Amino acid sequence: MKQTKISITVILLFGLGLFFFGTDGFQAFTTETARTHKLIEQQPTFPNVELEDSKKRTYSFDEFKGKYVFITFIYTACTDVCPQLELNMYEVYEQIPETYKGEDIVFLSISFDPKNDTPEVLERYREFFHSDGETWRMARINDKKALQQLLDSFGVIVIPDENGHFQHNSAFYMVDREGTLINVLDFTEIDEAAETVNDLLQTNRSTIKKGGKTS
Repeated sequence: MKQTKISITVILLFGLGLFFFGTDGFQAFTTETARTHKLIEQQPTFPNVELEDSKKRTYSFDEFKGKYVFITFIYTACTDVCPQLELNMYEVYEQIPETYKGEDIVFLSISFDPKNDTPEVLERYREFFHSDGETWRMARINDKKALQQLLDSFGVIVIPDENGHFQHNSAFYMVDREGTLINVLDFTEIDEAAETVNDLLQTNRSTIKKGGKTS
């Protein structure tokens, strides 16, 4: 009996140890949280892809150099998570002081369905979510290879089905002034995301006033 208890204890401790290391010290309890944690650690750089926005303007991601970029990945035919994702993005956008918008930060919704999300479609989508098309832009990446490179580097999983829809993960992605991913935020936690962004922007402004370097 005593030997049985010892064996059970050893097995439990062994399993707990595997779980600890497999979840990076209990910090990642699901595949998605593990992916998010890894992204924040790796801090990939946003590839300098060419974007085409709802105003039919084309430019590289360098357009936003020197500014933070708050990003979502969407497709406009989505009927479940994407509308909620963009509504929540709007709520975050509304909590950012006007003085920061366009100067310190730009909001950017990127479609991963460029075939269907033409500039005209993105323009209608933009208007529905009260995006101004400037400080909050909606765009697509026409180059399939460049688009996939971006999705892969930012851990965005996009799986097409037979009906023209996609299964995909969703989050808020925060890119710094040099194009480096510095945070992945839960899109359901609106106030927390807005607070994180505002704290970052305030710190950035304070650092600039003191003549220091910002990230």
